[in-house]
Amino acid sequence: MGRVAELAGVSVRTLHHYDEVGLVRPSARTSGGYRAYSAGDVERLREVLAYRRLGFGLREVAELVGDSSTDAVAHLRRLRGLLLERRDRADAMVAAIDRELEARARGRMVTPEEQLGMLGARLYDAIGGAYTATRRTEPRIAAQIVDALGDARTVLNVGAGTGSYEPADREVTAVEPSEVMRRQRPAGSAPCVAAAAESLPFEDHSFDVAMAVSTVHHWGDPIAGLREMRRVARRVVVLTFDTDEPGWQDRFWLTRDYLPEFATVLAEFPSLAGMADAIGARAEPVPVPWDCTDGLFEAYWRRPEAYLEEHVRRAMSVWTRVGPDAEQRAVRSLRDDLDSGRWAERNSDLTHLDTADLGLRLLIA
Repeated sequence: MGRVAELAGVSVRTLHHYDEVGLVRPSARTSGGYRAYSAGDVERLREVLAYRRLGFGLREVAELVGDSSTDAVAHLRRLRGLLLERRDRADAMVAAIDRELEARARGRMVTPEEQLGMLGARLYDAIGGAYTATRRTEPRIAAQIVDALGDARTVLNVGAGTGSYEPADREVTAVEPSEVMRRQRPAGSAPCVAAAAESLPFEDHSFDVAMAVSTVHHWGDPIAGLREMRRVARRVVVLTFDTDEPGWQDRFWLTRDYLPEFATVLAEFPSLAGMADAIGARAEPVPVPWDCTDGLFEAYWRRPEAYLEEHVRRAMSVWTRVGPDAEQRAVRSLRDDLDSGRWAERNSDLTHLDTADLGLRLLIA
């Protein structure tokens, strides 16, 4: 036991307590009466300690590790997703600190509300609040999704967020791992399960269709999540992004001229072909209207001034992922080009377009 405690970085007393409460019970005893941990016991201990270090209480941990339908791989995927969410929260906190430092360097007074919103317990809620302020259902994109859903009556919405694009005339079940997003789902919306895409807590073929809208890039293992969707539903509909086309970064002027770091954000993102193959899907383009009401990253392709607005950028995860230095440089360069007329000169061909193909794709399996 002493060796296990040393490897795990906990006290022997902690292991005794876990044994007494039934959390991690060694499966054997030595001839001298000492507790002996099997490989399976160590694996369970690893899961318990990982969840504890993520802030879960003992009762919550017991429920998580006691779920007989979740194996070691599922736990690892869930833990990975939780850690990614924590990383994003830390990144957002760093970005908020940098913004306050910049404001102070310019001599601007920072209000108590701003200070608490940046560093206090409400930070992630404030960021999520920006999401609901600008991320709304775009009817023309919604119509394309509804058409892909066909006559399905039972729908699973994976990575559901606040519920955009959930069809009101179907029986919907939502899955969302982020507590912040779950709390912002409006009253009367579909019931929401706290789970990750890579480990859906449903039987095979439980739904007519599983849908996922602009969420796959947030998953720890996109291919595993897509296969899970295929397992639990007879049909799969996914709104995602195409990085297969050569020079795809140049499709959108924002990534071409101001934010090349966007390519790094998606460096490990699966190919569109790979995602389609994983679920046996075909892909169709999803054009973005010039007046798109859903404030996704590409929404303002004909309204560049919007990217200068802080609240607009905060509802786009890309800006947090690239970091404050890249964000500030991009915004500064865009502002200069808008003031000088250079942006209009470079992008005059966009003026009369009603829609643009910026890489959004609907996978339908």
